[in-house]
Amino acid sequence: MTEQEIRTILRRQREYFATGATLSREFRAKQLGKLKASLQRHETELNDALQQDLGKSRMESYMCEIGLTLSELTWMQKHLRGLMREKRVPTPLSQFAARSFRSPSPYGTVLIMSPWNYPVLLTLDPLIDAIAAGNTAVVKPSAYAPATAAVLKMILEELLPGGICDGDHRRQSRESGIVTAAL
Repeated sequence: MTEQEIRTILRRQREYFATGATLSREFRAKQLGKLKASLQRHETELNDALQQDLGKSRMESYMCEIGLTLSELTWMQKHLRGLMREKRVPTPLSQFAARSFRSPSPYGTVLIMSPWNYPVLLTLDPLIDAIAAGNTAVVKPSAYAPATAAVLKMILEELLPGGICDGDHRRQSRESGIVTAAL
């Protein structure tokens, strides 16, 4: 990818975030639900890709990657409302008449760069957190797990409202593409 292509992807992500589409709880919950359904639908392809890339058995793939990701996703769906809620915190004595609180708000666009050894878990767990926080994400899968990166791209394409997915996952170039997730 060229620098100009990366700048374009980042600009599109920032523009999408600026629309405010990712801020509502309903949108976040819907995206998490779509991610879970897509992950379950593509579980066989993920198992095959992890076998091809890393030699992981079906059991190891589920125990160390897919199952943990589904567990995190389920937890996040269950606790999303509470995580978005404003929380009261102690007010300093000098401000005794005031009310202090923490109000969670998204940062904007986040970058998720995944390693080769746990390509599903360490790509989707941060993505789940980014979606739950109301951020958009730019996902860069590992070049050393090209089959898994291709399946992840397929999963992310199902989530994206505008279908913003770019990427080349060939290992021989040692440079995998960037998958943008305007979630």
